[in-house]
Parts: sequence; C-alpha cells; structure tokens
Amino acid sequence: MLKSTFVGKSVPRKEALSKITGAAKYIDDLSFPGMIHGVTVRSPVARGRLKKISFEGDLPWNEITQVTAKDIPGENCVAVILKEQPMLVDGMINHPEEPIVLLAHPDRALLEKARKNVKFEIEALPSVLSIDDALSKKAVVWGSDNILKSYLVEKGDISQAFAEADLIVEGEYTTGAQEQLYIEPNGMIAVANPKDGVTVWGSLQCPFYVHKALKTLFGLPDDKIRVIQVETGGGFGGKEDYPSLIAGHAALLAWKSGRPVKIIYDRAEDMAATTKRHPSRTRHKTAVTKEGKILGMDIDFVLDGGAYLTLSSVVLSRGTIHAPGPYVVPHVRIKSAAVATNTPPHGAFRGFGAPQSIFALERHLDVVAARLGLSPEEIRRRNFIHQGQQTATSQTIKEPVDFDKLMDRAFEMSHYHSKIKRFEIENKTSPIKKGIGFAAFMHGSGFTGSGEVYLASVAGVEATSEGRIRVLASSTEIGQGKNTVFAQIVADALCVDVGLVDVAQPDTSVVPNSGPTVASRTTSVVGKLVEDAAKGLQATLRQSGFLGESYTSAQFQEACLVYLEKFGSLKTLSQYKAPPGIFWDDEKYRGDAYGTFAWAVYVAEVSVDTRTFEVKVDDFVAVQEIGRVVNPLLAQGQIEGGVIQALGYAIYENVIWKDGRMANNRMTNYIIPTTMDVPRVQVHFEEVPYAYGAAGSKGIGELPMDGPAPAVINAIAHATGGDFKHIPLMPEDLMRILT
Repeated sequence: MLKSTFVGKSVPRKEALSKITGAAKYIDDLSFPGMIHGVTVRSPVARGRLKKISFEGDLPWNEITQVTAKDIPGENCVAVILKEQPMLVDGMINHPEEPIVLLAHPDRALLEKARKNVKFEIEALPSVLSIDDALSKKAVVWGSDNILKSYLVEKGDISQAFAEADLIVEGEYTTGAQEQLYIEPNGMIAVANPKDGVTVWGSLQCPFYVHKALKTLFGLPDDKIRVIQVETGGGFGGKEDYPSLIAGHAALLAWKSGRPVKIIYDRAEDMAATTKRHPSRTRHKTAVTKEGKILGMDIDFVLDGGAYLTLSSVVLSRGTIHAPGPYVVPHVRIKSAAVATNTPPHGAFRGFGAPQSIFALERHLDVVAARLGLSPEEIRRRNFIHQGQQTATSQTIKEPVDFDKLMDRAFEMSHYHSKIKRFEIENKTSPIKKGIGFAAFMHGSGFTGSGEVYLASVAGVEATSEGRIRVLASSTEIGQGKNTVFAQIVADALCVDVGLVDVAQPDTSVVPNSGPTVASRTTSVVGKLVEDAAKGLQATLRQSGFLGESYTSAQFQEACLVYLEKFGSLKTLSQYKAPPGIFWDDEKYRGDAYGTFAWAVYVAEVSVDTRTFEVKVDDFVAVQEIGRVVNPLLAQGQIEGGVIQALGYAIYENVIWKDGRMANNRMTNYIIPTTMDVPRVQVHFEEVPYAYGAAGSKGIGELPMDGPAPAVINAIAHATGGDFKHIPLMPEDLMRILT
C-alpha cells in the first residue's frame, strides 16, 4: 500500500506530453463543418447616444449575418454580479470599444471590409476619463455620484489615534492600468439554435460564469446551455468575466445564422477591448509614536472601475481588506470606492486589488520610517502581526505567524544588510546607483468573507470503467498546474499511484460547479473538496467490503471494477463548508475575511543609471509561507512568474489612454519584461500546514503579484534618494523627479 508519497514532490505535469507534442488543441485549432467567422463592430466614442446604424459600401450585405441588440432573445446584459453591462449597445454608449454590431461570414477578408463599412450616427456626450473627473462629478455617468461600489472598514477610534500620536505622516500613491497579456488571445466557438440550445467552446477560466451569462442572454433553462473549456493559454483574471461577453457574441451570431461561429480576437483588439488591472489612488494618513508603534491608519482607497461594475466590487473588497497590511494597528478607518469612468470596464487581474493597496502601504511605511529616523526594517518589526492578534477587520489570527523569521531568511538570502553598507560607499562615486528594498505583505486564500459559503462549491471523484479515478471539478487548467496538483492530492488521499488519476476537462454538462478559477482558491479550497470526495469514495469501497485497510494500486482498481459491476456507478461529491469558528459580517465588513492568509517578505536589488534613467532589477528574493507545498516545482514557477509579471507592473508596463481608449495596444509599444530584463529570482518556502486546505495547502497564485512593485520602488528610492509615489515608474518619471 502506497503512503502519502506524491504531495510535496515535483511530479511531471499531467498535460505536458500533449502540449509539447502539439496534440493539445486550443480554440483556434478547432473547426466544425460549416463554420463561419465572427467580428465585432465597436463604438468610436467614449460616451454618446446611438441614433442610427448604417450598412454601407458595395458589399454583399445579404450574405453577411448581422446582429444588433434587437436580435437578442433574452435579456440584453452580461450577467456577472449585476446585469448592468449590455451585451450590445441599445441606445447609450458608455465607452470606446463597446460592442454595437456583430457580423459573421465564411470569408475573413470580406468581414474586415464589412466591419469598416458599418457606420454609426452618434450624439456625443461629455465623458469622464479619470478618478478625479469621476469624484468631482465633471459629468455623472453612473447613478447620482459616479460611485460603482464603496466599503467602510472601522476598528477602534481613528480620532483617538491622531490625538495620541507623536507624528502623523500623510501620502498619496497611484498605480496605472496593466494588461494581462496572456499568451493566447480571447476566442470562442458557438453552436446555437432554438431546438438544441447553446453550446460554446472557449479559452476561459470560469465555465459556470459563462453558463450563467448565456442562460440569461437567451432565456433558456440550465440544460440547454453547455460550456466547454478547451486548452487555455493563460488567463490571469483576464479570462474570468470577459469570456461571457465574447461567448454571447459568438452564440448570437450562431443563433441567427444557423451555423457554427468562431470569434478569435487578434492581439490589438484583445488589448484594446478587454479588461485590465484597475488604476488606483490611495491616500494614507498614519499616526505613530516616536518609538515607531503605529497607532492608527486612515486610508482612502479609490479604483477606476471603467464604464460598468462587472467585478469591481470584488476587486475593491480585496484591495480594501489588504490596505492596512500584516500589521497590528489599534485604530483603523478605510474608506474605499470604485468609480465609473468612460473607459472599457476594468476587471480581475492576478492579486485583484491587493497589488494596488499593498504598493501604497509598503511604499508609505518606508516614508514613515524615514520621518521617524528608523530603518524600514525596524518599523515593520515593531508592528508585525502575530498569532492571537487582530487584523483591521477584527479577525483574530489563529495560526502561527512568524514574520521576523521570514524577514530574517529574506535578508540572509539577499545579503540585505551588507549590501546597504556597500552601496552607501559605492554610490558616492558611481553614476550607476545601487539600491535594495523590500516589502512585507499577506494575501487571503479564497473568496472574501461569506463568498465561499455563498458559492457552495461542489467537486467530486468517480471511478471509470477502466478502474481509473477521474476528478470532477469546474476549476480550469490555465497554465498553473491544476491538473497535476489535483492528481497528487487524490493519489495521496486514496493511497494509489498518481498515474491512476485523471482530471476531467471542465464541461458544464459533466462537472459540478466548483466555483471560478480565481482568488488563489483552486488548490486549497477546491482541492480540499476533491480530497474529501476521494476519501468518501475510499470509505464507500471499504464499507462495501471490496477494499481492505491495506492495498496496492492494482487492488484498488480491482475493487472499483467489482463495485461498478455490482452497482453501476461509483461517484462521490463534496460541498464546501466553512472552517469552524469563521464569522463574517457583510454589513459591517468585519470578522474573518479569509480562512487563512499566506505571508511573505520580498527583497529587490536594483541599479539606476543616472545618465539614462534606466532601472535594472539585479536580484530578487521571494520568501513566503503558503502552508504545505503540494508540488515544489510548480509552486516555484508560480512565484517566479508572478514576480516577473509584477516587475512589469512596477517599471515597464505603461498603458497610454487617449479619450478613454488604450492608445498603445500593440506589443511593439506596450513594453513587458523580456528574458534580458529578468533577474535571478530566488524562491524559498516556509511550510506551516493549514488544517482546512487540501494536504495542508494555502493559496499561492495571487501572492507573488503583491510584493514586487513596492520592493522595487523602495529599492529605487534607496538608490537615488528620490520620493516615488506612482507606478509604473518609467525612465521619464525618474528624470523628472531627480533633475
């Protein structure tokens, strides 16, 4: 009998062979008989009233399928959280790139000509294009005040903190948008008709999100909607809610044309039209004693949500809760809001809200330390949270938290203290200034507050007719290694070989709703459901008398086959239940925000050329505690990839807006880090198993996006003495601030 031998090992990826041989099929590899192509015709203005649509030019319009809002059989909306975003414009236009008309035809070249010959008569209206414009009500484009969503978190009495403080430090910090830039653009294929319903295949993260949207759009029952995820080349949150829109468009064209329809965005359209990370503005007012104890934090956190709410409430929530960081603060007030602007809606992106607010906090604490005459290290050590203490939402930390140990390890690996001394000497004579900086932070695992309870996710396992085990979950493989990790968890739960475990491709007609593949919940939360279901299947076999206490993989297979022969099926499901002692008050926004947190300290070393104002990240150390590490190689890859993505956020990736539209929507002028720009990333894990996560795991995917930006900017500040409060920090910004 095998004993827990796969969790904790870097077993090969389940899908590796199919991908390296080219057998894996992505959405643009698929083709169906009679399939035609679809395109979207979009708004040319940021805000206005649509008066007329004209189909012009010498084109065979009678051969081209045309869909407008009047062709929608159900509700004209993209059903996500609210139903506020239309699937197609019907009157009001609220952002450039907003879909107005859909076209389909077998000839792609003809379609492109047709797209250019669809003309609109639009009454232009005043637009709102920034957070400041929205808050000043330059024009009211949402409700009565442009506020899409707001939260208030209060603990203690912030006025008391200011009254008792020896020093009050204020600062304002801003972050820009960021493009997810997944390796594969958005794409969908749809087959749809009134008799059979709607089936879509797509590159996506959340099959049941798409299912809900299509059900609403067509007014059909659950069993008439089917969503199948195909191989997906990355998501990072950019394929969380947006696939509902493109799936709806493909399905509407298929419904009207009676033929399968494929819509694949090219890179320019994908970058211009889809969601991005929310730009933000954070204002800190911090009360401290002369000894460096933080008495109070008054934080004002604002996100630019774009034209519709979509997922902004979720992103705002995460950013709000993470804004005070991993520190013990007696008095806290956080006021947060997502505001409406006339840009395409901003959406989920790895870290979703936390990278914005953590950047502001960790940059601000370096400023506070300098004002007190303390080192950045010392102010954090004097305020770190520990087991038994409370977060800003009054959540008592029930597990061991040793930030001093994480910091010691990160400083040891990076040679932090010796480099501070060395750089101080070298920088006096060299035009290339060296600096080192760090960030300490946390990230909650799973959905916030009552989110997981509301989802009531279900996952399962079943025995197949070959005596194999198949995992049933709607969690998607998008490059992060979900298939492999699930197989490891199940193999150890059942004490069988990992090669005996398969993972079903997410298909809403086959797998239960396990919730979305977001929020660092797949391994820890859904994996726990899978683990419990596997143990339930094992118990069923034992109770039936077909399986003893000790067995081999072959004996387990034989037991499954005997059971199937006698009873016909062998499947167990598990539904989410909150860990004991968890309570969250949605009204007061107080209580246990997350079942657990991952904790980290990241250190960045940089060189700044004061002649060209170029910044190079020379070395990076990432130390984190994420519970038990299920697959070390995959976990390391998650950290390395997240760090590199966050370096882009910090100093490379600058979205240029012009009249509400992304002006640099090409990979030639939207610059991301390349292999030439990436430093060595040293990764270290501390393991403190979490009792309610699969195999003791916590979330990992979002964490590495949170800390690199403040660590890098703090390092640049250390190198140059500059005061930097915005990312991305581009060379021209450095030149302006330092000269």
